[in-house]
Amino acid sequence: MMDRSFLSWPFFDDVHRRLADEVERWATENTGHIDHENVDDACRNLVAGLGAAGLLQHTAVDPAAGGRLDVRSLCIIRETLARHDGLADFAFAMQGLGTGALSLFGTDAQKREWLTRTRAGKALSAFALSEPQSGSDVANLELSAVRDGDSFVLNGEKTWISNGGIADVYTVFARTGEGDGAKGISAFIVPADTPGLIIAERLEVIAPHPLARLVFDNCRIPASALIGSPGQGFRIAMSVLDVFRSTVAAAALGFARRALEESVKRANGRHLFGAPMSELQMVQGHIADMALDIDAAALLVYRAAWLKDSGAERVSREAAMAKLYATDRAQSVIDKAVQIHGGDGVRKGSVVERLYREIRALRIYEGASDVQKIIIARHELARG
Repeated sequence: MMDRSFLSWPFFDDVHRRLADEVERWATENTGHIDHENVDDACRNLVAGLGAAGLLQHTAVDPAAGGRLDVRSLCIIRETLARHDGLADFAFAMQGLGTGALSLFGTDAQKREWLTRTRAGKALSAFALSEPQSGSDVANLELSAVRDGDSFVLNGEKTWISNGGIADVYTVFARTGEGDGAKGISAFIVPADTPGLIIAERLEVIAPHPLARLVFDNCRIPASALIGSPGQGFRIAMSVLDVFRSTVAAAALGFARRALEESVKRANGRHLFGAPMSELQMVQGHIADMALDIDAAALLVYRAAWLKDSGAERVSREAAMAKLYATDRAQSVIDKAVQIHGGDGVRKGSVVERLYREIRALRIYEGASDVQKIIIARHELARG
């Protein structure tokens, strides 16, 4: 049984503990038969199911009532779903990341049009930021958006776009030229059926997810599709990542918890050299290291989430620490789990083999580990 004592930490309120129980019930009942061979349909079905259960209400602000995103809730849901199934976590996470710009900067009309649907699981969303020549270097993006009367015309490419090919709406960042680098970027809503938006290539990765390269060929969108103000796109992107980067760390935490859970079962249930595997000091050392890494990561994750929910305008430093530590240490925890499982740990289809493939991407997307170190260092150096 997974340790749930962390829910008693002072970071959480009773509403978060009730939410943890609700998500646990849903995940137990709905993630056991996901078709990982058909990720497109699986993600559509997961989004529909999460929407019907009301869990997607947490991914975006209520267009009617307003309010703000609760990052602790997002983290609890992602941690729980990831512990059960990585694709379930992915489906939930993209509904939040894809509409984060609308939650934080969208007009009332934009929110009513899209958030009502994404929060109900009736539309899938995507976050289109990365380009072939500008992944971590967001200020260097080249996709252009040229004003033409009451429209903008987009030309260029995006790549590694999660939900690419199945999303109903994309939040797209493009260069509008108000200034150099980060000062000349704007954010737009682009429905998937917009003429000139082309799914140029579907991308396959070691842990299957819907990913695509997008081409924008004279893609014309109304001026009303602009999110926020012209030239505000870089700030919008960083604000969205400031919220959702902590949730990536929470997903890594969920993977690590599952790896520890599977390792404890293996150690207690397998005999080596005439005694339970759990009596081997080396195995005990691995279990202790795993538990320590998990608790340390959880403290960083929920500190960052609590700070944001407490009203901090930016938590870039804390979110970077959480993502860096939680994802890197989850990789180590899962590697130890594979070692404890021996040959079964690399058998295709086993739980720890799936975790081993799932965790690697989290150390890259939404800011690679090295980028997180740069963010942390810059904050520390600025104190001097």
